[in-house]
Amino acid sequence: MVQPALFVAHGSPTLAIEENDYTKFLRRLGQETLDRPRAAVIFSAHWESPVQLVSADDRHQTMHDYYGFPEEMYRIRYPAAGDPLLADEIISRFKAGNLPSRTVEGRGLDHGAWVVLRAMFPEGDIPVVELSVDAKRSPAEQYAIGKMLGELRSDNVLIIGSGGLVHNLRRITGEGTDPAAWAVLFDDWIGEQLVSWNLRSLFEYDKKAPHAREAVPTYATEHFAPLLYAMGAADSDRQAVKLFQDYQYGSLSLNCWMFGNRPDR
Repeated sequence: MVQPALFVAHGSPTLAIEENDYTKFLRRLGQETLDRPRAAVIFSAHWESPVQLVSADDRHQTMHDYYGFPEEMYRIRYPAAGDPLLADEIISRFKAGNLPSRTVEGRGLDHGAWVVLRAMFPEGDIPVVELSVDAKRSPAEQYAIGKMLGELRSDNVLIIGSGGLVHNLRRITGEGTDPAAWAVLFDDWIGEQLVSWNLRSLFEYDKKAPHAREAVPTYATEHFAPLLYAMGAADSDRQAVKLFQDYQYGSLSLNCWMFGNRPDR
């Protein structure tokens, strides 16, 4: 069974306790749209490292790596199983690609990973391997790292990049605010490059995309990076389909893109 690759925006951590169009979409995505994967591999914007890190726990702790949120958010647990054998296979693929990498135990799943996975697979019954991102690498390098894992999709492994295309916390406004025009223009431009698989333009999005500096400020490039990792994993069958687009707080974009073969349902 061949799984697609996904880019999934994780938005505000409060998605973990909200019921809205996006959380309903994520639940349908995991429970109805996708065939059940044997494991999920997720690149999270909230795990940065110059060396590629790969979680290798038998079972994950739940990280509450956020501050000032409702108390109930600190009581949530998502004790998904890990997959040490899959982690070792991923390390082997990185070594074959001459990418410095190592496994890590005991870290747990950060909210960039578990908020998304809990929405998609609420029972926590899909084994998870979390991977770090390196925002200082070029888009081409990030894409190439994802490409190293593309063959795992044919072994029923779902590859996810979790981040946010428009993620500028200094530009957010009140909940319920209409989407900012500049944020929509940026998202739409990125979407055009994804659908046409225009890597040349996409790899230079910071120079070519409208409002790129507002959408992806220099302090938040790690949230854009997971898009490239996920997209690279579908290099063998270059198809991109937008499944969802909306906004929180005026400009925090909630996008979901599917790359590669799409399930026929």
